[in-house]
Amino acid sequence: MVAVSGGPDSVCLLHALREIGVKLAGVAHFNHKLRGDASEEDERFVAGMASKLELPFFRAEADVRSAGGNLEQTARRARLTFFRALMRDKASDKVALGHIKDDQAETVLFRILRGSGLAGLAGIHPVTAEGFIRPLIQITRAEVLDYLRTRNIEWREDSTNRDLGFARNRIRHELLPALARDWNPQIGASLAHLADLAFEEEKWWAAQTPAGFENASEFRCDKLTELPRAIARRIVRRAIASAKGDLRRIEFDHIERILDLAAQPEGHGRLRLPGVDVTRSFDWMRVERPAVRDLLEPVNITVPGTYALPGGIGEIRFQIDEIPGPGCANLKLELAVRMKLRAWRPGDHYRPVGKSRDHKLREMFQSARIPSWRRAVWPIVESDGNIVWAKEFGAAEEYAADRDRAPVLRIWEP
Repeated sequence: MVAVSGGPDSVCLLHALREIGVKLAGVAHFNHKLRGDASEEDERFVAGMASKLELPFFRAEADVRSAGGNLEQTARRARLTFFRALMRDKASDKVALGHIKDDQAETVLFRILRGSGLAGLAGIHPVTAEGFIRPLIQITRAEVLDYLRTRNIEWREDSTNRDLGFARNRIRHELLPALARDWNPQIGASLAHLADLAFEEEKWWAAQTPAGFENASEFRCDKLTELPRAIARRIVRRAIASAKGDLRRIEFDHIERILDLAAQPEGHGRLRLPGVDVTRSFDWMRVERPAVRDLLEPVNITVPGTYALPGGIGEIRFQIDEIPGPGCANLKLELAVRMKLRAWRPGDHYRPVGKSRDHKLREMFQSARIPSWRRAVWPIVESDGNIVWAKEFGAAEEYAADRDRAPVLRIWEP
């Protein structure tokens, strides 16, 4: 699928891909409703071009101005949501975007001015994991215009591209020309080369995941602080990107505050950053979206049966075995008809096998150094209001099956 706004870059992309024989799934156009009749003319122009080339035409629209916030970012998010939907609905397997080398230079300079790290200096990626490709990223605007004029191909001019109210336009029409005039005539190429270098560096680093950090959202603080600072920063950035979907509004100071929290010798703490919450509990740290977590709703247990735990953290199985076997617990068989699976509640207590007295679950969490965010969905099995089993702490003494008794009710976690 080719995303076509009607401007020279995307029109060039469409015709160039056709010219070299790429099989196209269609033309996609997003109408931002920003320029009144001119926006409608753009859409008719692109629809007509698709028709002439005998390609399916896909379109969507949104009044992005009414959404508030940063207009450029709102428009970009709306477009990408539309394009992702096309891939999700199998209209195409990839979407080609018309970004060119000039766009790359503007993006890198913009990020330098905002204090971006190395990942940000990678600029606009030529290919992304979610299916976006940018075949013209090494092509200049001068080459695009030459291609179109040589072939007498028409395009549309967007008047908003000259509106200096947009930061990118000020970079394009004022800052870059001044830098080219006074400092480096090849500033655009230099910035694009910097993006190339940063992109390849970041691609290599992304593949170097230290052991213990495969789970992007949760990791041990001591293991993080043992790493070289450069790697630790990348792990934190990856965790944030995994949680919120991007790194927008995340600044250098945010990363450093997370690393400082991890470096504290002991204790608990919480950071509220743009789009993410960071929580430290004992030796563990978790990065997640600020949202209501999945709950473990009480459910009556049927034996045999398998019950999934919320958040994809695992499952618990219940079955009857003729002889006691390995697993989380072997319980008295009569419990099989009256059990309930639920989450831990403050005040819960019971006497685990081998203990001389009742213990509060809260105390056992402290002793076992269970992070606070895991407790809200900690699975408990009860019968007639009494706890008969708790994850990791095992069966209650009074409900555990005798070793020489059969059959038994077995609880286990695969």
